[in-house]
Amino acid sequence: MTAKGPILVTGVAGFIGAAAAERLLARGERVVGLDNLNAYYDPALKRARLERLEALAPAGAFAFHRLDLVEAEAVAALFAAERPSRVLHLAAQAGVRHSIDNPALYIQSNLVGFGTVLEGCRHAGVEHLVYASSSSIYGGNRHMPFREQDPVNHPVSLYAATKKANELMAHTYSHLYGLPATGLRFFTVYGPWGRPDMAPMLFARAILAGEPIRVFNHGRMERDFTYIDDIVEGVIRCLDKPATADPAFDPLHPDPATAAAPHRVFNIGNARPVPLLRFIDLLEQALGRPAIRDLQPMQPGDVPATAADTTALESWVGFRPSTTIETGIGHFAAWYRAFHGV
Repeated sequence: MTAKGPILVTGVAGFIGAAAAERLLARGERVVGLDNLNAYYDPALKRARLERLEALAPAGAFAFHRLDLVEAEAVAALFAAERPSRVLHLAAQAGVRHSIDNPALYIQSNLVGFGTVLEGCRHAGVEHLVYASSSSIYGGNRHMPFREQDPVNHPVSLYAATKKANELMAHTYSHLYGLPATGLRFFTVYGPWGRPDMAPMLFARAILAGEPIRVFNHGRMERDFTYIDDIVEGVIRCLDKPATADPAFDPLHPDPATAAAPHRVFNIGNARPVPLLRFIDLLEQALGRPAIRDLQPMQPGDVPATAADTTALESWVGFRPSTTIETGIGHFAAWYRAFHGV
């Protein structure tokens, strides 16, 4: 499926952004990428992802703009010049724990920045906006697995609060301006080219260096680890199917996951939560080294478990993630050794 105009991917130098852009380019789309290349983690990895995209892209198929989304005039000018038909918004200040010490960064990037994207979509007549939400939105909820209809009124980090706010902001633009928008609640994404601040990369580096790994809540954690290829497949299927209003929406008994406006929200996770200690066992096997486990208490802003109910996503686009944790960790470990030469 080729869009009438290019697809704008924000956060294109990020983990999911680069992987999604690669898939879009492979099927013949034109991609306009935007990223501010900030130093939250080593920008060298972001540049390496960009170099990979530029090497893979056919001539004229990929254009990159280094730009911060809080620069409203510059973002508006980019939308006006490129006239994207669809937008995949993945740029954000990431990191649950980082938001506890640096809340202002999240307000600017995740709220103000998202506002400029919504305004760009509104004025450019974008056909569909797909944006990143997060499993962290479920916060203090302990009902497993998480369903889109579950209450999300008890965030335990500012990062989670900004993602809830994004869903509300997008719904409002859908309602007021008819902008089709789909929010995707990502569950613990891992795989090759992943983020250095996430557990798989932190653990792999420490294990191979013979250093301790910090295991929070004394290992009593479960995560719905979701392999990057599965995430990208779900993202692109959603991008290809613009949100529509739910004809069954009942304002007397509103469903939080649908609306009378063209706005939808879906979980995208593996739907098979894995105990953290099992994840570490598999990573040890894949790397061929034992881990030194430093058991720590629960960290502020964290939750003991996540698990996705993906029934709604499967019903909407006919897709359910299927990569097993054993397969995914094997691919990740092989990439890590090759990329770092260890």
